[in-house]
Amino acid sequence: MTARSPVPSALKIAHIDTGRQWRGGQEQLWLLLRGLRQRGHQQWVACPEGSPLAARAARQGLPVLPLPGGAGFDPRGLLRLRRQLRETSCDIVHAHDGHAQSISWLASAGLPVHRVASRLVAFPPRHPAIHRFKYTRTCHGVIAASESVRAVLAGVGVPAERVEVITAGVDLPPHLPDLETRARVRAEWGAAETDFVAGHAGGFTSEKGQDLALDALLALSVRLPRLRLVLAGEGPLSESPAFVEKLRRAGDRARLLGYVEDLPAFLVGLDLFLMPSRSEGWGLAALHAMAHGLAVVASRVGGLAEIVEDGVTGWLVEPNSAAALADAVAAAAADPQRLRRFGGNARERARGFAPERTVACTEAFYLRLLAGP
Repeated sequence: MTARSPVPSALKIAHIDTGRQWRGGQEQLWLLLRGLRQRGHQQWVACPEGSPLAARAARQGLPVLPLPGGAGFDPRGLLRLRRQLRETSCDIVHAHDGHAQSISWLASAGLPVHRVASRLVAFPPRHPAIHRFKYTRTCHGVIAASESVRAVLAGVGVPAERVEVITAGVDLPPHLPDLETRARVRAEWGAAETDFVAGHAGGFTSEKGQDLALDALLALSVRLPRLRLVLAGEGPLSESPAFVEKLRRAGDRARLLGYVEDLPAFLVGLDLFLMPSRSEGWGLAALHAMAHGLAVVASRVGGLAEIVEDGVTGWLVEPNSAAALADAVAAAAADPQRLRRFGGNARERARGFAPERTVACTEAFYLRLLAGP
């Protein structure tokens, strides 16, 4: 019987992320980096050169290894990454997206490391057999963003004992902004205090459903003439002909802000947050809104149904239905007292998703893998 190697108290962890923008995945990785650093672990990051994550990590003194072209599949890039893993004697290689998991496997095969893969999306895979191989044979453990993501992995045959659900957390602001700040933000959008302002923040892709939010706005033009819609983010959906036409029809009732770096400053101007996703692994933007005291109207999909409590912190509606979304928005606008109560409930619920909990659970998962047979 071979003696098991002792688990080090201070781990050496390499994180791999291929995102070129700052979105929910990069925010969660940053909170994890911050928390693990406070716990005394050594870390470095492999990510695309020039990405927001690379810049932020460098400013905080974290070692950064640029991924060539944001991919790292070229032989020189993989060899450089492999050399870094070997020279730093990494204990854990944590891939934070699907592409990063492929890079992690190719660069570390045969090295004495434990590979962890984060799975953040809940849509069914196009090739289940490849999915099963990827999350069974190329890593030692998987962190699922929600129970919905775990169910997708189980559905393609990934063994349950390999998967741990660790939900993302958000910082809860100690105080909510005052009415003067709210009025100033709304004035910048051209919205009066008597307007009812609904908003959304996220990448403009089909699964996020910003087109459904525009459809709901158009459907409510008679019932809610004071309704305004403010959308933050960027992506291919915002440039599609159909979306541009809907935006034209909405006129000054809809406003696109592009990428917003200061999310709290965006949320302060809203009366209601919309999350009309067609697919959602977790729903971090909704959790941010709740932390800032906003009720949420969300599609009953993926992790959103695990965050939003229907009739308590907001409304859950049928996915891909602009009519259902419009009815929920109308219900929210019709009862300001209930809306405020839902907002207070939402803030309390968000309190249970502290980043410290996410960090502690991730650290425990690392240690469990290292201590395993």
